Amino acid sequence: MHVMVKPTGSLCNLHCEYCYYLSKQELFGTPEQWRINDDVLESFIRQYFEGQNCKEVVFSWQGGEPTLLGLDFFKKVVGLEQKYCPPHVRCENDLQTNGTNLDEAWCGFLREHNFLVGLSLDGPKGLHDHYRKDRSGQGSFDRAFRAAKLLKKHKVNFATLSCVNRVTGKQPLDVYRFLRDDVGVTRMQFIPVVEPVGFRQVAPGRWDTRLMPALGSPQARPGTPGSVVEDWSVDPEEWGDFLCRVFDEWLRKDLGKIFVHYFDAAVETWMGHVSPLCTLSPMCGKGLALERDGALYACDHFVYPEYRIGNIMNAPLEEMAYSEAQEGFGNSKEGLLPEYCRSCTYEFACFGECPKNRFIKTPDNEPGLNYLCSGWKRFFRHIDEPVQRIVRALGERVVKEQRTMTAEHWRPEKQV
Repeated sequence: MHVMVKPTGSLCNLHCEYCYYLSKQELFGTPEQWRINDDVLESFIRQYFEGQNCKEVVFSWQGGEPTLLGLDFFKKVVGLEQKYCPPHVRCENDLQTNGTNLDEAWCGFLREHNFLVGLSLDGPKGLHDHYRKDRSGQGSFDRAFRAAKLLKKHKVNFATLSCVNRVTGKQPLDVYRFLRDDVGVTRMQFIPVVEPVGFRQVAPGRWDTRLMPALGSPQARPGTPGSVVEDWSVDPEEWGDFLCRVFDEWLRKDLGKIFVHYFDAAVETWMGHVSPLCTLSPMCGKGLALERDGALYACDHFVYPEYRIGNIMNAPLEEMAYSEAQEGFGNSKEGLLPEYCRSCTYEFACFGECPKNRFIKTPDNEPGLNYLCSGWKRFFRHIDEPVQRIVRALGERVVKEQRTMTAEHWRPEKQV
């Protein structure tokens, strides 16, 4: 199991227009309740170690913005991990951040304790600042870019996480080349920004199927009258184009030098292995979310009352994580696929992608098709032949190295 911890709940110093998590404050009460307390923190760390049976245990700290808790909080985290970590087990930490609070002291600590940092950076200044503003309406690019420089200066292990939205989706090479050439990062994650209208109130899977538009209809694209998605959502066709154009640049110039998680995952699946990414594997449910009050949810994109599993202060984490209900949640990813997906050539590479995005209908009027289906299919067709060539060139020895690299470099996906 893997748990994404939200120690500040939805509390954040930015107010990104497309954020899917800011609205969670409506679920969790007043601001003073948005911080994890010491009892919940220690109980989680202890139970998380107890519930694992592998040689590496990874803690993921996300938000909201977890750095709002301050450096002393994470010093406490490291102390508790050292207290409860079993012998012969390696403890690792991930920190997903917008970077605006990072300074010399933060980066020194992150380097000292080998944190893997995910830095939210959507592209060059104009593209990043379009949606990623603070509460006063000021763009956050300068602070995020400064954080990237500090992380590199201190040799902190970090990757960029770029949300591909309706604006950045139109500029794939501007985004990719900026990250490669100006930021100098060697690991990139691109996450499609997709939310249906009403997502703040209606949980995934609880949509009215009668209102679902069909694949290819105007309502299944952003910015059209009666669109099923928020205006800032990436267009399905542009999502496919974004991936294809970045892939071509990567293949020509950066293969073996830059690691892009969707491209790494494609090599894995074309080799016949299960995708290392939860959104593209046949089963999900292994990446749970822990809110600041100890409440456990099926996934961080399913933090709604309908998907609350329980509370670690009242029931064992391990028991809830491996419960029949959570197992059913994970198996439903493949189990509820429409026939249109089951007959698709590229089902093995996608399995209907994330269930949170399955809110349109197939051409045969069957509900439950992924909003990004056309884009994903375009991408898979585009890369099929070159990825097959990569797989043939790798050979079994390098296949094993690739699997080790993938496990080391990527964690469950996160949109911030």
